[in-house]
Amino acid sequence: MTSPILEVNGITQRFGKFVALNNVSVAFPAGKLTAIIGPNGAGKSTFFNLISGAFAPTGGSIRFEGRDITGAPQHQFARMGIAKSFQITNIFRQLSAHENVRLAAQMRQSRFAFFRRRESLADVSQEAQRLLERVGLGAVGRSTAGDMAHGQQRALEIAMALASKPRLLLMDEPTAGMSPEETRVMMALIAGLNADCTVILVEHKMKLVMGLCERLIVLHHGELLAEGTPEEIKKNDEVKRVYLGRT
Repeated sequence: MTSPILEVNGITQRFGKFVALNNVSVAFPAGKLTAIIGPNGAGKSTFFNLISGAFAPTGGSIRFEGRDITGAPQHQFARMGIAKSFQITNIFRQLSAHENVRLAAQMRQSRFAFFRRRESLADVSQEAQRLLERVGLGAVGRSTAGDMAHGQQRALEIAMALASKPRLLLMDEPTAGMSPEETRVMMALIAGLNADCTVILVEHKMKLVMGLCERLIVLHHGELLAEGTPEEIKKNDEVKRVYLGRT
């Protein structure tokens, strides 16, 4: 049994009297591509915000590689080995694709070395190009990020996330707003990324992740409904009833 890279134990999140998540416990094995799915209002976004450090849970704990990170400041996550890709693309739109990734790679090497001589940044520039090629953007490095297609911008954000050399990559609805072709390209990219780091993605398109992920976590009304392989989830009567609308 693969050791968990991330564990949530009894996490609960309340917003006033509203309970967005209620006592959810689940472990994510290292090296597994896992999707967190569920219909609208299931608690997926809240779950993502908690495990990505956007805010601390009202109750329960979160552990990364055995270390308690509950309530840790969000800016510390990259240093711990956790990278994030959000539903709303977070890039420097006025810079080129290469400059975006180069800055992300440079931040990993030194947080305070923005004014080093250009020639000393050759290794960082090469790393940026390698990452662009890794996500299928090797030929468009000089393109202004804001002018790129939506799918390319999402891939660029992933390249920036990979610059921190994460052991865990968290992705929030990575195919949101994409065309069918962009979606196909993104899902193929995600499948390849899992060879380099553990990937956990939040998604509401159940059919999309069935053929991609090794494991699924199903949320419903803020509670853990089911977990297992895609085949196990397909056969789960409760999932059929509340998620697929079947009796």
